[in-house]
Amino acid sequence: MEEYILILDFGSQFTQLIARRVRELNVYCEIHPYNDYPEPSDNCKGVILSGSPFSVNDPDHPNPDISKIRGAFPLLGICYGAQILAKTSGGEVARSAHREYGRANLSDIDSSSALVHGIDSGSQVWMSHGDTILTLPSNFKNICSSNNIENAGYEVEGEQTYGIQFHPEVYHSTDGLHLLRNFVVNICGCSQSWTPAHFIEETVEQLQQQIGDGKVVLGLSGGVDSSVAAVLLQRAIGERLHCIFVNNGLLRKHEYEQVLDQYKELNLNVKGVDSSERFYSELKDISDPEAKRKVIGRVFIEVFDEESHRIQGVDFLGQGTIYPDVIESKSVKGPSATIKSHHNVGGLPDFMKLELVEPLKALFKDEVRRVGAELHMPPEILGRHPFPGPGLAIRILGDITPEKVQTLQEVDHIWIKGLKDEGLYDEVWQAGSILLPVQSVGVMGDERTYENAVALRAVTSTDGMTADWCHLPYEFLAKVSNQIINQVKGVNRVVYDISSKPPATIEWE
Repeated sequence: MEEYILILDFGSQFTQLIARRVRELNVYCEIHPYNDYPEPSDNCKGVILSGSPFSVNDPDHPNPDISKIRGAFPLLGICYGAQILAKTSGGEVARSAHREYGRANLSDIDSSSALVHGIDSGSQVWMSHGDTILTLPSNFKNICSSNNIENAGYEVEGEQTYGIQFHPEVYHSTDGLHLLRNFVVNICGCSQSWTPAHFIEETVEQLQQQIGDGKVVLGLSGGVDSSVAAVLLQRAIGERLHCIFVNNGLLRKHEYEQVLDQYKELNLNVKGVDSSERFYSELKDISDPEAKRKVIGRVFIEVFDEESHRIQGVDFLGQGTIYPDVIESKSVKGPSATIKSHHNVGGLPDFMKLELVEPLKALFKDEVRRVGAELHMPPEILGRHPFPGPGLAIRILGDITPEKVQTLQEVDHIWIKGLKDEGLYDEVWQAGSILLPVQSVGVMGDERTYENAVALRAVTSTDGMTADWCHLPYEFLAKVSNQIINQVKGVNRVVYDISSKPPATIEWE
């Protein structure tokens, strides 16, 4: 088994960032809830305790038994993790007289400490806490302070146990990756061997062992995750991988044909199934977003199941599940409330009686792209923006008709092509257009019009958890707006969405 760092999650919004930073160091790590984690194996090189929205002084604060970890493995507590270590060892943690949220600067750095070695006084860090460690236990040693708090960091004498009250995983902590490297590489002794090439080699071997002489069926979506999963499976089992690409009639203009051509260039064994009319029929007169998602999910499963039964001897179902999906399913906060029932091709029903194969379930989205690049996949696939499973159905507000789909496809085609032509596409994390249930007055030539309004959306993000609207050039937006109004019949108004997530979401439905 691969050497790894174990991260215990206390519910912090930044826990996934800790994992991503550790993996930037080419070190494998896993996130587990603080109250449900596997006993560390010999391959565990160290443990990190995350932050938390709780206070260590709350009546029901998380307080796990880590007696088998502390002293046996190098241990780093971050924010809440540092505070719970201090409190349970006899220190005092209380509400801070000067709460620290946002940027702060370190001072009084003890450069002899392995954790903060090489970090200069004044280094900017990111704070996010209302409690502070007022007094350290007797065998704890202060290794740094900040503007407002004395015990910004400590180490335990005679142990490889450390605590910091700031967040090194956050981008604004300028030496955060340096500190994590000190812990993961210098203190834990990780070899930094977890690379895309190593992942591919190990995963192909695991897939061959799991699948044996069996066959796998996989539903392709045209997106990065399912495409990379398919190429990995093909490398492992060749033609025994059977891919199905369903056209639900809600894809972008010409996407069905273009994606099929790209898959064939990758020599994937893929069958295209055009079920557009079936989806349109089932969606007729349905306007509620959740109802639309459920219909699309159900019809997809029906089509996929029918096509799967045409293949003889299939025992395995391949999926492009990635690590954030796995983390969410076992969240410390419990199963999440259903915000949307169908986002991408997800868990299929039990009646299919197939064993799951999920080659990407250990990877974040950016890691999937790096693996795809190592597999020499086309940039057109790896750089494709995320696209929702229900497709344009949730970008058409209200009921779905083929005419509305065609209108939005034309708008979207001009929008995406414009971003690519101006060299802006790769600066955007996700872009899309929305057909609004609004008609507005306009003037074209000497005639008064009463036609549709559309909204354009473009955001920057790293993982979709948060996003900011793209500050695109006004000249470019004006050009695209003019093209849409002149070229797409039935549209006479274009608006640009300048809301961020939160409080808005990336999609409108």
